[in-house]
Amino acid sequence: MALIGYARVSTTDQDLALQFDALRAAGCERVFEDRASGAKADRPGLSQALLYVRAGDALVVWKLDRLGRSMAHLIETVRGLAAAGVGFRSLTEGIDTTTPGGTLVFHLFGALAQFERDLIRERTNAGLKAAEARGRKGGRKPVVTPDKLVRARIHLAAGLTVREAAARMRVGKTALYEALAAATPEQDT
Repeated sequence: MALIGYARVSTTDQDLALQFDALRAAGCERVFEDRASGAKADRPGLSQALLYVRAGDALVVWKLDRLGRSMAHLIETVRGLAAAGVGFRSLTEGIDTTTPGGTLVFHLFGALAQFERDLIRERTNAGLKAAEARGRKGGRKPVVTPDKLVRARIHLAAGLTVREAAARMRVGKTALYEALAAATPEQDT
């Protein structure tokens, strides 16, 4: 089994030495690196590391947050590794999916992350329902106000196209089309 390291820092000013030292001490024969924010999806070093590892290898990071943009991304990445027969190790947290105990700990992290996402979704939906019950509607305010709708109808009656009327009122033509379709003539008065 080969140990392949991945190190990442968020900015070019930061130093990878601490991570390199830890990964080399852990026995990594090759270390891939990125100098990019963890939030960035495009991380060439990680892409190269994922292409390089083979079944039976283990991808090693100094700390969990070096690999994943979020817990969901981390879990997705580790599941992809497992599907390819590649293990995962995080030195700081002591997680090693090449062992049954490490796999259990990682799956517990995943279950907790899913639980957290479900709680957030549940609280958001409850808040939206409570606001709706009080007569509040979520989302953006309409771009085409009743006043703009009246002006749009005047422009259209004068022979302008929807595109021209929308441009004069500085609204998108799609928004104007939708407002015109949704409005009845009684709403304009």
